[in-house]
Amino acid sequence: MPWHAQLDLTYRRDDAQRTVLQHAHTGPLRILKSLYPEGEGICHNVVVHPPGGLVGGDVLDLRVRAGAQAHGLLSTPGATRFYRSDGPSATQQVALTLEAGARLEWLPLEAIAYPGCLAHNTLRATLAEGAELIGWDVCALGLPTAGQAFDRGHLTQHLEIPGLWLERSHIDAADTRLLDSPLGLAGQRCLGTLWLACGTPLTRERREHLLESVRAHLEGDLQGAQAGATCPNPQMLVLRAVAPLVEPLMALFQRVWGALRTEAWGLQAVPPRIWRV
Repeated sequence: MPWHAQLDLTYRRDDAQRTVLQHAHTGPLRILKSLYPEGEGICHNVVVHPPGGLVGGDVLDLRVRAGAQAHGLLSTPGATRFYRSDGPSATQQVALTLEAGARLEWLPLEAIAYPGCLAHNTLRATLAEGAELIGWDVCALGLPTAGQAFDRGHLTQHLEIPGLWLERSHIDAADTRLLDSPLGLAGQRCLGTLWLACGTPLTRERREHLLESVRAHLEGDLQGAQAGATCPNPQMLVLRAVAPLVEPLMALFQRVWGALRTEAWGLQAVPPRIWRV
């Protein structure tokens, strides 16, 4: 029996300038206790999917709203696993809505496309004036270290911030030109996108400063990862990367996230506790 799980999260700033979370759920999708390792203005949470993976027909529907001036940080305790399907697709869909002056950090661990999966992974974000979002999306194709190549199935990725940015890909295991060509993934099996998106255009000086701070982390030994950063429009900074395995790509993204937090928001890099488990 397929699962259809939904989780609705709302961060709001109360009269004491504390970010608090209200939530509701149906199906096997939960939120762990709110934590405040940086003080009461920033609320850290972990999204949990107890079954641990998606099979054909499953739908995970996560909706997050950050109210005016609120600041929430979300991560996950483990990878999202798209398992093999003999028919229907599995879907994970994330909708992020930021009201005026809100900040949100969307920092899940990777999605794994198992051999034979039929998967759809989508994220859509909308930002009001003055809102800012740091987020990433990381996907691993197959399980290279376990000898399970992504040799059948497909994954569709859709990342969108209306009016600013649209990134869509369809990765079919039979498309060897895309997977192995130097103009495609060049044999790499992990890919990711990290972004800083703003509801109000950044000044040219701020864009250049942030881009310089990110590119400083792309120098030296990246442990096989390849990456490039750009500002496709005045309201966004985007980093794209590929790697043979998840670990070097995720390590790079965590360093860049820390740099953006410091340079864009004047905050220290305080990793979610779940990253240390």
